[in-house]
Amino acid sequence: MAKFVMWGSYCENALEKRTPYRADHLAGLQEQKEKGLLTSLGPTTDNSKVFGTYEAESEAIVRQLVENDPYWLNGIWTEYEVYEWNQVF
Repeated sequence: MAKFVMWGSYCENALEKRTPYRADHLAGLQEQKEKGLLTSLGPTTDNSKVFGTYEAESEAIVRQLVENDPYWLNGIWTEYEVYEWNQVF
């Protein structure tokens, strides 16, 4: 499986706006982790960006995971990029 990184941005006031979607967001992330797709994910300390690492068959699968997340569907994540990653260490 290939490795990917995802960088994205949060909307303004994300901490407040995410509340109605947080439980579903976290449940989905847990499911992805249990399936071995998501290896890590979290915000920057200023809560303006999100960073995640994935192991998947393709970039399209990672994009599907991101775009089906409640944070994306409800505008908490406002943009993102996915890059295939060559993990050296």
